[in-house]
Amino acid sequence: MYVSITGLKPKSLFQVPRFWWHAIRSMQQAQRAPGNLSVAARTIAGTHHTMSLWQDRGAMCAYLAAGAHRDAMRASRSIGTGAVHGYESEAAPEWADVPALLRANGRII
Repeated sequence: MYVSITGLKPKSLFQVPRFWWHAIRSMQQAQRAPGNLSVAARTIAGTHHTMSLWQDRGAMCAYLAAGAHRDAMRASRSIGTGAVHGYESEAAPEWADVPALLRANGRII
């Protein structure tokens, strides 16, 4: 299984509506995407996190290169700062571990 985690903190309160507009559309797209096993979101210490589980990396790449998620990636730098990390695993990480995983292994977006 391929695990994809993200964390994004909006630059200001003015960016929060744009963030949610993109986040909701991207979550809906992920839920319908071929190969998606699950998708969830949590806010931890003011940073909005997502965790999606995929059958394989190819399914995740197909999702992120199209539609609402592609639009969200293009807008992300103007909305906030954050990181992404993806890896193969037998199990999903615990939510409490997600911020540390992003700090240790995340690619800054």
